[in-house]
Amino acid sequence: MSIFSKLTDIVGGSLFKEVKEGVMAYFPPSMTPQEKATATLNVDKFLHQKFMETNGLLQEAANQLDKRIETQEGTASDLKVIPFLGPVIIFLRGVQRPAWGFYVMYLDYIWFVGSGEAFSEKQDLGLIIINLLVLGFLFGERTVKNLEPLIVRVFGQGKIKV
Repeated sequence: MSIFSKLTDIVGGSLFKEVKEGVMAYFPPSMTPQEKATATLNVDKFLHQKFMETNGLLQEAANQLDKRIETQEGTASDLKVIPFLGPVIIFLRGVQRPAWGFYVMYLDYIWFVGSGEAFSEKQDLGLIIINLLVLGFLFGERTVKNLEPLIVRVFGQGKIKV
């Protein structure tokens, strides 16, 4: 979920609801039910209009960010025009994450099976950090965050020193 989607959820879900409730709390007690309904409808229309404007501004900001990234980093189509090297770079860029994933899987296999040389404490720590990065990408940051108490309990705080 992008930051702009989160902002839209926050603004649309809670902010406008709170504004509506705040406005409705100040309706005079002398208002008739029909007047309250009309005022509520007008508030809803106004808030919907502001919500749509906010969505438009957030979408425009997202588009500007995408364009800025494209300008600064280029696109795959920019690389395609470079003979031989362009397609190689595109391939390497695409294969980087799977390659890291398989490499970490191989290191984990060696670590768990215990074959070959034993890892030093620093290598163990490095492998744990790389695993968190790779698994965080594969399964999401929330999963790693939810497992943090277990990770701290298993490895203990302060046991491994860099």
